[in-house]
Amino acid sequence: MRRVLVASILLSPLFVTAAAVASQPVKDASASTQAPLVSTGVIPAKIVHSTDIELPTSLSAAIPNDAPFVLKLSVDEKGSAKNVAVVKSINPNMDARVIEAVRQFRWQPAMLNQQAIPVDLTLTVLLQH
Repeated sequence: MRRVLVASILLSPLFVTAAAVASQPVKDASASTQAPLVSTGVIPAKIVHSTDIELPTSLSAAIPNDAPFVLKLSVDEKGSAKNVAVVKSINPNMDARVIEAVRQFRWQPAMLNQQAIPVDLTLTVLLQH
């Protein structure tokens, strides 16, 4: 029983100090008038408009239907695709055409706390004949 009593006596000055600090009024008036920031989470970017990729007949015949073409890109606050790069190519002769088409896509930008934000993402394009 003495051990518990001694520990509480030794720790009691800490509790008094903590209680005194916690009871002090907030001195920053701007902090007390603002509502606390609550994050709603990131709402991902969505494609609003896409463009077709024109392929020459010679390339179209050599590519299987629904072939995946994987790209890495950034969508800015205005909904434009930036820094488009190929991750997985089906045919190196098509890379430039697919990149150009994806640059023309229009996006609804990602949102955080009801504000548009830039995001990096991976896009898989399925080529269909």
